[in-house]
Amino acid sequence: MKKYKNFLVILLCFVLHFYFDDMYFSKVRAFLDTFILNKGISHNLSYLFFGIPLFIGALIVDKGKNIFKNLGLSQSIIKGLTFSFLCTAPMFIGFAFFFSVNDNISSNEFLISGIAAAFFEELYFRAYLFGLTFKFTRLGFIPAILAGALLFATIHLYQSQDVATLVGIFLTTFIGAIIFAWVYVEWNFNLWIPIGLHFFMNLSWMLFAVSDNALGNTYANVFRIVTIIFIFTLTILYKKLKGQPFYITKKTVWMQNRRANYLNTHC
Repeated sequence: MKKYKNFLVILLCFVLHFYFDDMYFSKVRAFLDTFILNKGISHNLSYLFFGIPLFIGALIVDKGKNIFKNLGLSQSIIKGLTFSFLCTAPMFIGFAFFFSVNDNISSNEFLISGIAAAFFEELYFRAYLFGLTFKFTRLGFIPAILAGALLFATIHLYQSQDVATLVGIFLTTFIGAIIFAWVYVEWNFNLWIPIGLHFFMNLSWMLFAVSDNALGNTYANVFRIVTIIFIFTLTILYKKLKGQPFYITKKTVWMQNRRANYLNTHC
């Protein structure tokens, strides 16, 4: 019974967050900007404000024990960012050869598309919606990630009006959400890894004139695929080197039978 209660709490708080964010985010950001006079900072503060229902949900589910640990924020930042930079290096190197440097990056774009997009999207979608569902219910990887990945992909569809491009954007972001969730779990719920991957991938897109949407062209996707290969390869090598078992297996894809034991050992 407890597992169903946890899932309902997680889902209800996320629905509240999403509703208020969708309805009032731009108004709150505009209000804050009248005092702060910096859209990027106002954007980040608004994102933080509308996360209150999620923080409450996390506190309810884990009974206030350690919200930072259960959201993956207490893990090593250095390890997360180092791994992320190594994995995304092919994008920076490849883009430097095939695309021109973008001279129009503003501080607001960096704060919004770089910092806010990476930190808050990973915190709210990966750590909260997927992570807490995966940790505090018996749902396996696919059921836990499915709704969040679909929603994560859907909110990026504003980037184009062309049907073919929209399909490409949806598939790209949907697959990205699944990969970020997988690497989050396999690195013992270190949220700084998906945050770092998201940030450096976005940063490479901003530093070079790659594309005006998340789909990109052939060259962009070639180097993005290389980065994905690096993510899987380095993760597999690291876990084998450390002698750590993989948690996402056929036994945990749909339902989990050893959730408590794994969490007590690894988290």
